[in-house]
Amino acid sequence: MTALLVALAGAIGGAGRLVLDGMIPRPRGFPWGTAIVNVVGSFALGLLVGAGPSDMWLTVVGTGLLGGFTTFSTATLELVRLLEAGRHRTALAYGAGWLVVCVAAASAGLALT
Repeated sequence: MTALLVALAGAIGGAGRLVLDGMIPRPRGFPWGTAIVNVVGSFALGLLVGAGPSDMWLTVVGTGLLGGFTTFSTATLELVRLLEAGRHRTALAYGAGWLVVCVAAASAGLALT
């Protein structure tokens, strides 16, 4: 039953990512949508973990919903695409900035709970 709930939550999270990412413009090809999705997801996971839910809820919401919502692989691919386009400074800022801001967002979520 847990696997089914994680799969369902992951589908909902993935659809949410698609919708949110599609609403955010990409000026000059910069992947703002993916960056924002990952920051929001990191913050939400921090809130969830800090709230101390049962293992079942942590698995379903944390792994399923938020795992489906956030996307490390897409962010990594977008970083590679920036490098391939010769936008090395932008790629460096995106890669380093994304990591720092996501860690800060998760920390803020934990701190709030």
